[in-house]
Amino acid sequence: METAILFVLVLGLLFVGVPVAVSLGLSSILLIAFFSNDSMSSVAIQLFTASQNYTLLAIPFFVLASAFMSTGGVAKRIIRFAIATVGHFRGGLAMASVLACMLFAALSGSSPATVVAIGTIAIAGMRQVGYSKDFAAGIIANAGTLGILIPPSIVMVVYSAATDVSVGRMFLAGVIPGIVAGLMLMTAIYIVARIKDLPAEPWRGVSEILNGGKEAGWGLFLIIIIIGGIYGGVFTPTEAAAVAAVYSFFIAVFIYRDMGPMAGVSWINDGDSRAARAGFSGIVYALAFYFVWMILSFFATNESETITFADRSNLGLVIALVLLIAYTTWRGEKGIAGVPSALMAGLPIWGRNLKLMGRNFGRAFFNEDTRKVMVDASKTTIMLMFIIVNALLFAHVLTSERIPDAITDLMLGYGFTWFTFLIAVNILLLIGGQFMEPSGLLLIVAPVVFPIAMELGVDPVHLGIIMVVNMEIGMITPPIGLNLFVTSGITGMSLVQVVRAALPFVAVLFAFLILVTYVPMLSTWLPYSLMGPEIVTR
Repeated sequence: METAILFVLVLGLLFVGVPVAVSLGLSSILLIAFFSNDSMSSVAIQLFTASQNYTLLAIPFFVLASAFMSTGGVAKRIIRFAIATVGHFRGGLAMASVLACMLFAALSGSSPATVVAIGTIAIAGMRQVGYSKDFAAGIIANAGTLGILIPPSIVMVVYSAATDVSVGRMFLAGVIPGIVAGLMLMTAIYIVARIKDLPAEPWRGVSEILNGGKEAGWGLFLIIIIIGGIYGGVFTPTEAAAVAAVYSFFIAVFIYRDMGPMAGVSWINDGDSRAARAGFSGIVYALAFYFVWMILSFFATNESETITFADRSNLGLVIALVLLIAYTTWRGEKGIAGVPSALMAGLPIWGRNLKLMGRNFGRAFFNEDTRKVMVDASKTTIMLMFIIVNALLFAHVLTSERIPDAITDLMLGYGFTWFTFLIAVNILLLIGGQFMEPSGLLLIVAPVVFPIAMELGVDPVHLGIIMVVNMEIGMITPPIGLNLFVTSGITGMSLVQVVRAALPFVAVLFAFLILVTYVPMLSTWLPYSLMGPEIVTR
C-alpha cells in the first residue's frame, strides 16, 4: 500500500508540473507524515546525512573545474588537436568533433558542458566546409553524451554515493566503454561520409599534431592528474576533484590567459628575437617535462621502497637538460654554440611575464571573469545538490519501507535471471531517462535495482556503467533530453529539428548499450586489473 501511495504521489506531482526535486522530497515527507511508521525526525537526519556525504563533495569541485575549462580557450585547442589527428579522413571534421568531445569529457565530467564548449565551435566549422546543419547538430548532441561516461563523471559520483561502490573503480570502468562509444560514432560518421561524399580536411603532417598537442597539453594533463592520482593512491576522488578545480583555475588564468586580468596578453611579443624565443621556449619545455616527469614517476613508484625522490629528480633533471639543449640548438641561430646566449636572451621574457603574474596574482581571484565562473558553477552545484538531497531522502523512504526487498522477492519469484533482469533495467531507465534529470533518476532507481543485481550476481561496477550509458541515451531522447535543449540553444534550431537530426546516431548508442550490457569485461577489466575487485557486503 505504501509503495503505491509513494509512486502515485511522485507521478502526480510531476504530472502537474512540480519540479523533480520538490516532487521527490515532498512525496517522501507526506508518506512519512501520514502513512509510515518512520519518525519525522528521520527527514532532518537524512537531509543532514546527505549533505555531509564526503563522496558528494567531489561534485562542486568537478563542476568548478568544468566551468574554468569551458570558459577558457581549452575547447579551441582540443579541437585543433583533434582535427590534426583525424581530420584528413573522409568526414574528418565530424570525426574530429567526436574526438574533441571525448577529450573535453575527460576534463569536464558534464554532458551539457561538453556540448556547449565543443559544439559552439565545431558546428560552425562543419557548416563552413559544407556539412548540413542537421548533420552537425546530430553529431554534437550524441557525442556530447560522452561527458558523463568518460571519467571524471559527475553521474558516476552520484551512483557511487547511492550504492557505496568505489568512485575510483567507476572512473576506471568508464575509460574503455568511453573509447569504444567514441570509435563507434566515428565509424558511423565515416560510413555516412563515404556514402554522402562528405569532405576531408587536408593532411597537415605530424608537425601539426605535435603543435596541436602542445597547445592543448596543459589542459589535457588534467586527465593524468585525476586518473593517475586516484590510481596511484595519491589522493581520493574528492581530493582529486579539488586539485582539478585549482589546476583548472591556474591554467585558464595564468597559463592560457583566456580569462582574468591578463586575458589576451601573450607570453612572447613580436619584438622578441629568435634567440630569445628559442631560449625561453627551451626552458618552458624543460620545466614542463620535469614537472610532468615528477608527477608521473610519483604515481608509478608511490609504493616502491627502493626508488627515492632524489633518484626520480636526478633522472628527470638529466633528461630535461638534454631536452633544453636539443630544442635550443634546433630553434636557435648558432647551433649548440649559441645555447648559452639564447638562454640568456630568454631571461627578459621570463622576467616580464613573472612580474606581470605577480602584479595580477591577487586581482585574478577577484576579477569579473573569475566571479562569473564561480557564480555559474555555484548555481549548477546548488541545482544538482538540491536534486540529489531530495532523491536521497526518497531513497531512504524506499529502504525504510523495504520496497527494494519486496521487488527483489517478486522478481526472483517470477524467475528473473541476470540476463532478463538487465533487459528490465534498461527498459526502465530508457523510459525514465526521457522524463528526468540523470542524477535524480539514478538516485531513485539505484537503491531499488542494486540489491536485486547483487542477488542475481551482477557486478556492481558493471551495473553502474550500464546505468550511466542509459543516462546518456536519456539525454538525447525527448521530451526532457537535456542535450537536445542545449544543442537547440547553440544552433537556433527547433527542438523537433534537433531530435530528427540526432535520431540516426542514437541507434549507434543503442547498439553500444547492448554491447556494454552483455559484455561485462568492457567495464570491469581495467578497474579490476588495477585496483582489484569491488567488495560488496550484502
